Amino acid sequence: MIAKIIEYSARNKFTVFLILFFVVVWGLWTLKNTPLDALPDLSDTQVIIYTEWPGRSPDLVEDQITYPITSTLLAAPKVQAVRGFSFLGSSFIYVIFEEGTDIYWARSRILEYLQAVKNKIPADVNPVLGPDATSWAGDFLTPLSMNQANSIWRSFDLYRTT
Repeated sequence: MIAKIIEYSARNKFTVFLILFFVVVWGLWTLKNTPLDALPDLSDTQVIIYTEWPGRSPDLVEDQITYPITSTLLAAPKVQAVRGFSFLGSSFIYVIFEEGTDIYWARSRILEYLQAVKNKIPADVNPVLGPDATSWAGDFLTPLSMNQANSIWRSFDLYRTT
């Protein structure tokens, strides 16, 4: 089989060069027109809701803030999962949306549903949305040399070389 391909290619040089030319042109065209992202965002669309209620126990925060907000947000469109965490005096709710959901559309839906849940939570509690960043935001670190890293730590007075 390979011998026949070599024999055909040796006899039909023009055809081989024509095919090669079209393959190179097609490769250059795809190289130019293929969108490329240096750091593609592979994470799900998520919206974080932070609620503060100082001085209250985690159980009270769970019952009066986290649960009502979480159960209401489960009905929002394109919501894949809702995860609520209650702490002493505060609550975090992570709303994960289906793949491909626009972050700003998701944030506006969450704001609509938060307005609907206002009458179910204590009056002095004000849920706020977290920053409009992906889940990469907290994990992404720029690679640094040791000298750069040490100088940054020293500037924050967190790293002492004594």
